[in-house]
Amino acid sequence: MKFYLKLVVAGVVICSNVAFSQTNNSTNSPNIVFIASDDLNDWIGVLNGHPQVKTPNIDRLANRGTLFTNAHAQAPLCNPSRVSILTGLRPTTTGIYGLAPRHRDVERTKDVVTLPQYFAKNGYKTFSTGKIFHGGITPLERATEFQNWGPDGGHNPRPSTKIIQAPLDMVNNPLIDWGVYPVEHDSIMDDYKVASWAVAQLNEIGKEERANPFFLAVGFNKPHVPFYTTQKWFDLYPTDEVILPLAPFGDRADVPDFAWNLHWYLPEPRLSWLIANQEWDNKVRAYLATISFMDAQVGRVLDALDANGLTDNTIVVFWSDHGYHLGEKDITGKNTLWEESTHVPLIFAGPGISQGTQSSRPAELLDIYPTLLDLTSLSKNEAVEGISLMPQLEDAEAPRARPAITSHNPGNNSIRSERWRYIKYADGSEELYDHYRDAEEWSNLANLVEYSDVKAELANWLPTESAPHAEGSKHRILYQKDGVWFWEDEPIVFDKLIK
Repeated sequence: MKFYLKLVVAGVVICSNVAFSQTNNSTNSPNIVFIASDDLNDWIGVLNGHPQVKTPNIDRLANRGTLFTNAHAQAPLCNPSRVSILTGLRPTTTGIYGLAPRHRDVERTKDVVTLPQYFAKNGYKTFSTGKIFHGGITPLERATEFQNWGPDGGHNPRPSTKIIQAPLDMVNNPLIDWGVYPVEHDSIMDDYKVASWAVAQLNEIGKEERANPFFLAVGFNKPHVPFYTTQKWFDLYPTDEVILPLAPFGDRADVPDFAWNLHWYLPEPRLSWLIANQEWDNKVRAYLATISFMDAQVGRVLDALDANGLTDNTIVVFWSDHGYHLGEKDITGKNTLWEESTHVPLIFAGPGISQGTQSSRPAELLDIYPTLLDLTSLSKNEAVEGISLMPQLEDAEAPRARPAITSHNPGNNSIRSERWRYIKYADGSEELYDHYRDAEEWSNLANLVEYSDVKAELANWLPTESAPHAEGSKHRILYQKDGVWFWEDEPIVFDKLIK
């Protein structure tokens, strides 16, 4: 039976142009718990991204499922990454590259069938709490995307004044802060409340005779700035023992100048600022502490599944929307096409998934949508652009048809295969890194003639077309006009670059 999604909100009819089949689900269909973290790079125990990080709960999830060790975001920024995951479409297709617009405000995506909508139309009861879509859920989204909504989550509580008082080097954003806060128990923090709501739903579901499976989305804000959490998580990482990321002086000497345009003027400070203000150790420590706090909230959700007898028939997927620099390439934050910004944790566990395995095949967050449809035996949504990871969930060594592609503003793309990262910028400049020999991406090989064939092969995967910025685009937006590059509507003057 064919369906077209039809929704009426405030007198507006939304009809999807994507046809799909409705499946008659029963209580035997697997449930889904869809857990997101914000700004989490590969600093989790099982990915060995940092030698000191403590993430016992994410690690135990990986140990009972499949970990993709080479998974990458389709955009190195929250909104476009999440739109891509939830719509199954690339930024180069939608034109959504910045923190605005919302997907329902864009012609290309206003009628798209999102992942939770697809499951709802196939008999699933859907729940959302915390940050799943980008923050600030609109009334239209609240009425259409999920059936049940919990706390939105956020960055609270916050102190009345910033802990870090030194003015930042670019934008003195109040969220760019780190330190011990609050002094009270974790329970007053937004992410704790998000986990509590999710646990309460699982406790209720565990009591019911269920007619339908459920899709529960749980979005944690940490380790997104501000890097606040209580003292006990900082105590895991003593101040005088924190190991800093490798960031050799002069690493950018062989990097095209155009790379600066992708992170021209940001709230996040440069490494030079952290060193000058003696805050590098403190920021790294705070990032580690907030990761461990977030991991504990993941553990509470996993424990609730166990306690309610739901684990055996529930697929859990854990992901982060993009990575984060902590000094590598002389910067902090995201907004790059390098490994620290694109590489993310991606874990699947549950029925139909190999246990305790790791796949090094390139994977995309875009693949979550079709993979979950495969795992739940739902018909394909032919509109989505990802490839199901089902072959790798059955056999971690199964071949993969294509590399992972990340885009940040039109014309800037990264191609990540199992061995290589190839970057081509909008001005034609390039980077090439051999991850078998240079996992830190310190040596750009793009200008060496002996690698021309490698570049040409990888370049075949560059998007043939990049959609222009969607109407209403703003925040972290780069574009060219009359031969001049603009960052957030201000002309880029290279003499004013803050390094």
